[in-house]
Amino acid sequence: MPLRRPFHALIASVLATLLVSFVTTIARADTGAPVLLVVGDSISAGYGLTKGTGWVDLLAARIEAQHPPWRVVNASITGDTTAGGRARLPALLAQHKPGVVIVELGGNDGLRGGNLRSTKDNLDSMVAMVRKAGAAPLVIGMRLPPNYGPAYTREFEALFGDVAKANHAALVPFFFAGFAESDEWFQGDRIHPTAAAQPKLLDNVWPVLSPLIAKAR
Repeated sequence: MPLRRPFHALIASVLATLLVSFVTTIARADTGAPVLLVVGDSISAGYGLTKGTGWVDLLAARIEAQHPPWRVVNASITGDTTAGGRARLPALLAQHKPGVVIVELGGNDGLRGGNLRSTKDNLDSMVAMVRKAGAAPLVIGMRLPPNYGPAYTREFEALFGDVAKANHAALVPFFFAGFAESDEWFQGDRIHPTAAAQPKLLDNVWPVLSPLIAKAR
């Protein structure tokens, strides 16, 4: 004759089963939300800014308002280079399974006077990885101050467009468009935009990014 379970034990078992089911449902919902991944350097990491005021934070708020249920994952690191981004990207793609990836890297390569062929190769590889993962890539371009010499600065500026064109990726030609010549929009180092400039950064990215999000739904 089978043993009967006490009533309170049966109720506890049922409640536990329901709780597990509920948690699993939430986890699946979180996992199922489309992800916009930002892989950048200090400009996207919010260097020198109050937490929550960077352009990626403003982007997350706009995404929430205009493109739910998309969510933004900011994987930007101050000081990062294209080599660092290339090394980090495979794990980020595997972890977050993004639908769109913004690549905002290269500025530190140029400021350090690095080999621009290596910078281009790194960006090419990153965009290819994004494509292979089934996500839409967006490359953000940057420029250097004129003191790096005309040949180097021209090559640096051109490589972002070359990478985007070769890989059929979306492109923001110049992240600081519209305010780069005015010191008032930059912190004391004249490299990092102020809090007041963050909406300008978002406005430079948004017209290119928004169609990618809509298409990737």
